[in-house]
Amino acid sequence: MLSYAVYGATVSPSVYIYKTQPSVDVYNASEADQDVLRTYDADDNTTTWAWQVIADDDNLTWVNVTATELSSGAVLRVINEAMLYSHELLGTTYDLQNPLEEEFSCADLCRHAKVHERTTEEGGTIEFHALTSVDPARRSNGSVFAADLAEAEAKARNAIEYEHSPSIVRIEIVEQGNRTTEPSISAETINEAYASVAVFSVDAGTEFLWALAAVIGCFSMVLIPSFTVYFAARAKEKRREAKLEQSKAEVEDYLAESNEQTSADTATK
Repeated sequence: MLSYAVYGATVSPSVYIYKTQPSVDVYNASEADQDVLRTYDADDNTTTWAWQVIADDDNLTWVNVTATELSSGAVLRVINEAMLYSHELLGTTYDLQNPLEEEFSCADLCRHAKVHERTTEEGGTIEFHALTSVDPARRSNGSVFAADLAEAEAKARNAIEYEHSPSIVRIEIVEQGNRTTEPSISAETINEAYASVAVFSVDAGTEFLWALAAVIGCFSMVLIPSFTVYFAARAKEKRREAKLEQSKAEVEDYLAESNEQTSADTATK
């Protein structure tokens, strides 16, 4: 029965796990063929640097941008007409200093917009991360319910397939003053394609050991208190019997001494 229960728990014919195959395209402004577009606005006394990244729109999931060698107060602006989801906490390493980090959800907190901005007060580096969709089924594997493998594959492909169009991403850096030193820009776009699908299962041997441990644990929870009470009662009973035996021996000794004393008194008379 235990083996049958383990088998039933480890193999579900209606749940299928699909995997995606990510591909990463890297854009480096210093190695790109196109020239950076530089514009100086004398009225605002700002310099704007602009680059254009043409991403693959097929199953596009992530757009990540890193800007370095920025001056104080520089602004990173990422523009995409098809709109992106982004938040300052998205894709960052948490140190739990921000209360939002503990329960961060991009679906709840990310802003869906054509233009996203990040500002660095002290200069240096800005990292920007964005998603094309907050649906987790489109990226990093997933699961579907299906009657058979063919239906599971069809549902998996349908969940993954997506066209993010237009996929052109414009990156701008706005700096104060008439700047001539070009900032360093790099970007990566990630596309995830369907890879495979298989019925959900886990290692039966491992699950059997866990199930056996659970059964032993359940019996232990029931039997250990009972045996504890039983052995405690037996120990108490043995102590009582020992005291009775001791009392009986003392009474017998007392009676024996009394008889000896009576016999001695009779002989004297």
